[in-house]
Amino acid sequence: MREIIFLLLMCLVAASCESNDPEPDATPESLSVSYVYIGDEALYVGVQNENIAVDEPIEIRFNQSVNLQSAQKNITLSNSDGAEPELTFSSFNKNKLLKIEHPILDENSTYTLSLKSDLKGENNEIFEGQDYTFTTLSRPLVLESITIDDEQLNTAQKITDVSLKPLIDLNFNLSIEANDLSDYLSLTNGDESVNFSLTQTDDNTITVAVTQNLEDYTKYLLTISSDLEERTGRAFDGQELTFYTGPDSTLKFPEISDEELLTLIQRQTFRYFWDFAHPVSSMARERNTSDETVTTGGTGFGIMAIVVGMERGFITRDEGVERLNTIVDFLASADRFHGAWPHWMNGTTGEALPFSTYDDGGDLVETSFLVTGLLVARQYLDASDTYEDAIIEKINELWNGVEWDWYTRGGQNVLYWHWSPNYGWEMNMKIQGYNEALITYILAASSSTHPVDEQVYHQGWALNGDIVNGNQYYGYTLPLGQEYGGPLFFAHYSFLGLDPRNLSDQYAGYWEQNVNHTLINRQHCIENPYHFVGYSSDCWGLTASDNQDGYSAHSPTNDLGVITPTAAISSIPYTPDESMEAIHFFYYRLGDRLWGEYGFYDAFNITEGWVADSYLAIDQGPIIVMIENYRSALIWELLMSCPEVQEGLTKLGFNY
Repeated sequence: MREIIFLLLMCLVAASCESNDPEPDATPESLSVSYVYIGDEALYVGVQNENIAVDEPIEIRFNQSVNLQSAQKNITLSNSDGAEPELTFSSFNKNKLLKIEHPILDENSTYTLSLKSDLKGENNEIFEGQDYTFTTLSRPLVLESITIDDEQLNTAQKITDVSLKPLIDLNFNLSIEANDLSDYLSLTNGDESVNFSLTQTDDNTITVAVTQNLEDYTKYLLTISSDLEERTGRAFDGQELTFYTGPDSTLKFPEISDEELLTLIQRQTFRYFWDFAHPVSSMARERNTSDETVTTGGTGFGIMAIVVGMERGFITRDEGVERLNTIVDFLASADRFHGAWPHWMNGTTGEALPFSTYDDGGDLVETSFLVTGLLVARQYLDASDTYEDAIIEKINELWNGVEWDWYTRGGQNVLYWHWSPNYGWEMNMKIQGYNEALITYILAASSSTHPVDEQVYHQGWALNGDIVNGNQYYGYTLPLGQEYGGPLFFAHYSFLGLDPRNLSDQYAGYWEQNVNHTLINRQHCIENPYHFVGYSSDCWGLTASDNQDGYSAHSPTNDLGVITPTAAISSIPYTPDESMEAIHFFYYRLGDRLWGEYGFYDAFNITEGWVADSYLAIDQGPIIVMIENYRSALIWELLMSCPEVQEGLTKLGFNY
């Protein structure tokens, strides 16, 4: 028994001794590569990696932290001749990521990136060596910077105010010769080519010297074709640079006094309503491309222009009176719808022409513009002259025939814009909120035959006071209407005849309304938040007009880069100095590109390189009339002398 116990004790001692013996060394974990990149291209072992950039760093990611000193000794880059460029190592992520900078490699050459087996990890991990073989590509040709007249461009922004004979420096990333560019570079203005010369400035820089004077305020396009690759053997993406020239300080027309200039503008613009009037009806054509289409509202403006023409001596009184008689006789026989004329008519037959699908009947707003002109003419005519008195009676008959109350659509406290015998009230457009139609409500209240109640004005037009704005825009308080005031024709159409100088009601003072509306519109153009080309304190005015894509009511909240001369010119009673500056710009600076047979063309957009070739009656008329109101207040005084208008203003609570 004792022998058994002894043997057990000996076994326990042996086991205890064995457990205290040191364990043999563990095999270190191996070091391996997760990925290798040069630029955006991954490199792989055992294949020929191609199209590798010559100027991008090498990035190597390991599974473990690498010993940086070991990496610097055991990672090499060599070309096919065995030459090794100097490498610069940086480490990241606890030395698991190496970034290796190198000199620019030779193009179209083969290199080997060697990671040798002596490479060690930070904790002595072993590495199985591996090589990556790759071929470089040719560097693409890149236009790195462009300088115009010693100012480096930010091509992400509009390039404006370029001189009329600029020097353009093109700096490339690689050497290039001027002769390389000669067949691949162009400078154009639309379809017209511009002459230039090329000069070698340094190995990488070519200077383009324009050898002719460019046009001012004009869009130019410099193009370098991607086909340049055919010449240089290097890939080139091509380049397009749009820039705009600045002003030309020379006057395009001889300078005259401001009074002479205003007369010239009135006389030239008047020709639209005189020379271009419809040959049968003498009504104003809708636009200079209209044939038979005449416009009701535009004719109202034209009638006021005829009064100005007689007063200014552009035509004789006999000529003007005869023209008025022709228009009045035509209107008496033309289509009417409960006394209202349509927006458009056939100038020969007087038949209504649809303005839109459902708008083929009466247009009360256009009718109010026409009636304004008729009343102005009535007040100008001489009742002691038998012939002129007969025209006065015809005008009274037309004026009294407008059924303003019908357009309340059964007695509602609001006026409706349209009614059609074919579609009834389908247009369903209430005349309310502040816009161009204040005169419509005043005439409706002034009618002695078909008047509307004052509540139609207060509830319909003024929306029980919701017409009031009262906010500031660009530092100017706007009493009424929409944000920033809307298009400037709101300050013109009703106020061709209505005198706003002392006009006020419970909602606003209309002189303040129109002055501030104009100043807000102008300041928006000065601030130019959308960076359109040409906008300035001299070049401003946003209103409804043609544009490069059609037609739109331009305003600060609908700014398409289109300046419309009538906007600034017709605001001259409100902003005489600012409007005169704009007139100088339009006439002297833009010259005959904007000035034509009937005065200033309708609109222009320097950013788009576009100038209208159109004239519109509703834009031409306010120019003549508002210049005259600024000069003599003639049209204001004539309409405000109407006893019916005075009664209507009083009825609606106006002071005037």
